[in-house]
Amino acid sequence: MEVIRRSSVFAAGVMEAFDHSPSDKELVSKSKALCRDYIHSRLNLYGLGSSKTQVDSTLCDVAAVLLCLGDELECMRPSVYRNVARQLNISVSMETMVSDAFVAVATEIFAAGITWGKVVSMYAVAGALAVDCVRQNQPATVQTIVDSLGQFVRKNLAPWLKKRGGWTDIKRCVVKFDAVPQTHWLSPIAQSCKHFLSTLYIYIMKEP
Repeated sequence: MEVIRRSSVFAAGVMEAFDHSPSDKELVSKSKALCRDYIHSRLNLYGLGSSKTQVDSTLCDVAAVLLCLGDELECMRPSVYRNVARQLNISVSMETMVSDAFVAVATEIFAAGITWGKVVSMYAVAGALAVDCVRQNQPATVQTIVDSLGQFVRKNLAPWLKKRGGWTDIKRCVVKFDAVPQTHWLSPIAQSCKHFLSTLYIYIMKEP
């Protein structure tokens, strides 16, 4: 009887954990909220935005970590995450082109698998594209970028995020400041992004 009781308790615990796993809709909603927050931070950085919007209280820590990692990535390879529209040779006045380009870049980023470093890189690209759009007087296209990121998460990243219990898992990427790794974990991501941004336009525009 004791074995049965313990089994029942274990099963109940498993079911409870399953019931509390984030849904696809919740993951997409949070991903888009984080994207809006990231974009606002980049627009404000360049004096292009209004006061920074506040994310939901449950996302504050995640948003802070995402921005911190994004800052590191962009500082390491600033040329990769600036003037992205020009690197891709696209017109930001064409929302469909911006959406297709962003999805193509995101697809290439995750072609060899999913990591938090690559997720950060995707957000850095979204932020850079948004800056390009606002600078070229196309602020409405910013929402297109947010929506495109949400759709990409739903189609490609939701299962991976679920396995990690949602966005809070990104906080594990934060290391102690006194721990200096010999090779920065974001370096390969920046190098890879630099390579495909310079050549991706061919693939975006080729005939289906």
